[in-house]
Amino acid sequence: MGRDPSVFLHECALCESDDVGPRTRVWAFAHIMRGARVGADCNIGEHAFVESGATLGNRVTVKNAVLIWEKVTIEDEVFLGPNMVFTNVRNLRAALRPKPEEFLPTLVRRGAAIGANATIVCRVTIGEKALVGAGSVVADDVPAYALVVGNPARRIAWVCDCGAELPPSLACACGLRYRLVGDREGLVQP
Repeated sequence: MGRDPSVFLHECALCESDDVGPRTRVWAFAHIMRGARVGADCNIGEHAFVESGATLGNRVTVKNAVLIWEKVTIEDEVFLGPNMVFTNVRNLRAALRPKPEEFLPTLVRRGAAIGANATIVCRVTIGEKALVGAGSVVADDVPAYALVVGNPARRIAWVCDCGAELPPSLACACGLRYRLVGDREGLVQP
């Protein structure tokens, strides 16, 4: 099959996967394992790790030192801040190493952004265009367009496509308007 010739691999990057989309850039000391899928136009920062069985959509930004494990799915246009990590096991014990079929999935929906040093505990969904604040620990689902912060992460606001915090009317100064579907589902554009 072979990798698209437009893929940039820094001379110190290790990319074992041929399933890397066109125009993706992989920087020094990043490691993409065989069996990982990376879409087009992605940017994989230094010291990032993408394990076999992880999937990244198109136009995903993976900043330095991000760890993406098996069964983590990242949809298109997601931002992953420096040093943020995912998990794929909830009840880890060194003496009871889980088998790959016991790993739990995580899904990050289109356009979400996760801040620096955040931890995303497995078996959660980060909703479309949601924002996870730096240093937050996410152990429950995050609704679409929610801004969550803290440990454990809690919703403190709703945010617009443009990233601005929305007022109670859910009408942004940029002109976009939203409708609340429910606290667990989040917002939609009418």
